[in-house]
Amino acid sequence: MITIQGKQFRKYILQSEIQQIVGNLAQRINKDYKNRGDIVFIVILNGAFMFASDLFKNIEGLHKITFVKLTSYESVNSTGKVKSLIGLKEDITNKNVIIVEDIVDSGKTMGDLLQQLQEKNPRSLEICSLMFKPGNFKGNYNIKYIGKEISNEFIVGYGFDLDGLGRNLPDIYQLSE
Repeated sequence: MITIQGKQFRKYILQSEIQQIVGNLAQRINKDYKNRGDIVFIVILNGAFMFASDLFKNIEGLHKITFVKLTSYESVNSTGKVKSLIGLKEDITNKNVIIVEDIVDSGKTMGDLLQQLQEKNPRSLEICSLMFKPGNFKGNYNIKYIGKEISNEFIVGYGFDLDGLGRNLPDIYQLSE
């Protein structure tokens, strides 16, 4: 158990399982994009930075990486409002694009981002999410690459945070209250 801001979290997913999940996602992407040209990976900051780093170590070929920063959370609750803090600078017209996200929860943030990216006319547009909460999902789109489906409890560690704390933990912890 760990405590962050007075909240108790229990160990949920070990670092070894996380690395296996990441490796499996990379294998699927490598297979699907073999001989399809380069990919522009759009990494959602801040949460996906650790996942993206490990994922890219396992991706074959030379590809572009760019970052956007979006937020819709305050503490452990979604505000329902998406704020774009750092915008896309890369031209994705007629490019294969994979969005790299730490977690798709309600799907609101990703839905808004997908709409913005579709307007830029990519050749293909897919989502790679380390975690997915199907019990909360209200989106109307496909997530092609899902690392692991989890329950609705809040998580920290491996890039996931509570008000900026806990991102550096190598394992993933789940709120136990």
